[in-house]
Amino acid sequence: MKTTRGFEHDSDRYKYDFNACHFKKGWAQIDTSQDAWYFGTWCNPFELIIFSYIEGDTCLEECENEAEFIEAIRIYQQWNYDQGHKFHIDPMCVQRMIDKFTELGLDDLLH
Repeated sequence: MKTTRGFEHDSDRYKYDFNACHFKKGWAQIDTSQDAWYFGTWCNPFELIIFSYIEGDTCLEECENEAEFIEAIRIYQQWNYDQGHKFHIDPMCVQRMIDKFTELGLDDLLH
């Protein structure tokens, strides 16, 4: 997995919600009980990438294959559960996205 880290000065998660990580571009929001204007995570099951924004810090994880993507999502899920946080993936009612998560065996995380 290739990981690229960065920093966005004077930004918030909504920059990503409404543009870079928009569902029309294949992104699903990973919903947790810790989401806030300064924290968010998204995943793209077509490009096999995960992006996080945390208080200005950014992290892009590019998986090499579907198995690596599934493992990364399950690690995020377990970490959140271990911390007492809820964890779901919101496919934004996009059937193509729902089908892809189902194909990957991650449909138990959809809401």
